[in-house]
Amino acid sequence: MKRIKIFLFTMVLLSGCSDSLLDVKNENTYTDETYFKTKTQFNEAVIATYTVFSHMGMMSREWYFIFDLLANEAERSSALVGTELQLTDYSFTNNNEDIVGLWSSLYRMIFRANLALKVMETWEPADASETTLKAQYIAEAHWLRGFAYFNLVTNWGRVPLKLTYEDSKTNSSPRVSVEELWKVVENEFTLAIPDLPVEYSQDQKGRATKGAAIGFLGKTYLFQKKYDQAITQLTKLTAAPYKYSLDASYDHLFGEDNINTPEVIFAVNHVYTTSNTQYYMFGGQEGEDGKTFHTGRAQEYGFNDWENVTISNALVASHKYNDPVTGTAGYIDPRAGFTFYGSAANGGDTQYCDHCAEGPIKYPFDFYSNRYRKYEPYEFQKYTSAPMSGINTHVMRYADVLLMLAEANIEKANPAIATGIGYINQVRNRPSVMAKNYLTSLTQTEARIALRRERRIELAGEQSRWFDLIRWGIAKETLNAEHPEGPGQYPFLDKHVLFPIPIAERNSNAALAADVANDWN
Repeated sequence: MKRIKIFLFTMVLLSGCSDSLLDVKNENTYTDETYFKTKTQFNEAVIATYTVFSHMGMMSREWYFIFDLLANEAERSSALVGTELQLTDYSFTNNNEDIVGLWSSLYRMIFRANLALKVMETWEPADASETTLKAQYIAEAHWLRGFAYFNLVTNWGRVPLKLTYEDSKTNSSPRVSVEELWKVVENEFTLAIPDLPVEYSQDQKGRATKGAAIGFLGKTYLFQKKYDQAITQLTKLTAAPYKYSLDASYDHLFGEDNINTPEVIFAVNHVYTTSNTQYYMFGGQEGEDGKTFHTGRAQEYGFNDWENVTISNALVASHKYNDPVTGTAGYIDPRAGFTFYGSAANGGDTQYCDHCAEGPIKYPFDFYSNRYRKYEPYEFQKYTSAPMSGINTHVMRYADVLLMLAEANIEKANPAIATGIGYINQVRNRPSVMAKNYLTSLTQTEARIALRRERRIELAGEQSRWFDLIRWGIAKETLNAEHPEGPGQYPFLDKHVLFPIPIAERNSNAALAADVANDWN
C-alpha cells in the first residue's frame, strides 16, 4: 500500500510540475549561441575561426599542393597520385578533394566569423580593457571573413554571400557578382583596421594585426587594378608606427623560428605537439589533440623523405637571366642557392646538412636533380622523420608588400617606373642576397618583366604565383608553355582560371545549382 501511495504522489507531482521539472535546461549542454558569456569564451570564438587555417584545403597540407602544382611551382614525382596528380596535369574536376576542402574551409571560416560577431553583440564589457578587447575581437572576425572572401572571389569568381550567422545556416544561397564580393572584401579589411593592434606580445603572435589588415586591403585594391588606392594603403606599412623590414637572412624566413622575423605581415603559425598527432593533417583536425598545428610540407616535398613533388624545371630556369646591369646572358640570381638544391651550373645549393653533427654532405644531384630547399630542415638534419614541421607558412611578408608597391607604381595610369624599380631593388639588396640592381631607366615593358621575374624568384614556393598569373591574365599562355600538352598532360583551358563549383555544393544549394550551366563554374 505504501508503494502505491508513493507512486500516486509522484505522478501527481510530476503532472503538476511538468513545465518546471521535465523541461529544465541542462546547463552542461550548450548551443552555438548560448555558450559564449565571458571574455575568455568570446576569445575562444575568434580562436576557433583561426583554427580553420589548419583544416582541409588549408595550410596544414592541401594549400601548398593546390597552388604550387597549379602554378607549376612544383612538379609531379613518381610518388604523386590521385587528387594532387589531377592538379598538376589539369585533369581535376568538381569533386577534387583538395579544391572541395578549400571551398568548405573558407566557408567554415566565414561561418565561425559570423558566429563570433553574433555572440559578441551580447557582450557588455566590464571595464575599459574589455571594451578594447571586444573591439579587437570584432576586428579580427572581420579580417578573417575578409581573408575567406578574398580567396573565394579570386579562385571561384561569383559565389554565395553569407554575412550573418543566419545566412550561414541557410543552404539555398544564390551567387552574387564579383563586383559585390570585392566591395565586401574591401569593407571587411577597412572595418578591421581601426581596432587591431599594431603588434602583439610574443604569446599572441599569429593573430591578425593592423598591418595585416592594411596589407590585405592594399592587395585587394591591387587585384582590382585600383593602383593609386593600393599605393596609398601599402605605403603606410613602410613607415611608423610599423616596424616591418626585410630579414637580413633569407634563410631565416623559412626556418623553425621564423615567427620572429621582422618581415612577417601575416603567417600561419605551425607547432608540433605529440607523436600521436603526426598525421593529423590528413583529416584529424580538432581531434584528439586540438593543440597541434604542424604542417606536412617538409616531409612531402623533401628529397630525403616522401618526395611527392620536385621543384619545377621552369622555376629553376627562371633563376638564370640576363645581367640587370650589362645585359649579358647567364646571370644567376643569388636566391637560387637558398631556394633549391641543385648544381653549380644552375646556382642551386650543392651540399646539405651544413649544421648537422656529422658535417656537410654533398647533395647527390646526379640522382635527385633539383629539389626544394626552401621550407626544408635539411641544413640541420638528414631526414624529417615524420610530417611534423613547425616552420610557419608565410601568407604575406614585407618583401611581398614592397613588390606589390612596385607593381602598382609600374602599372598605374601615369607609371612611376623609377619608384617601382626602387622597390624591386630594395628586395634585391637584402644583405644575404645582394642581387645586382636593375637600372631605373627601364621602359614600362622592361620594368613589368623585371617585376614579374622578381615576384617569381623572391616568393617561390610560397603559393603566390597562381594568384599572380591570374591577376596578370597570363595563366593560360604561361602554363601551357611550361606544361605542353602531351601524354599524361592536359592543356590549361580558359575554364581553369576559375575553380569548379564543388558538386556537393551544387547538390545541396538549389539556388546555386540553377546558376551553373555546366559541370564547372
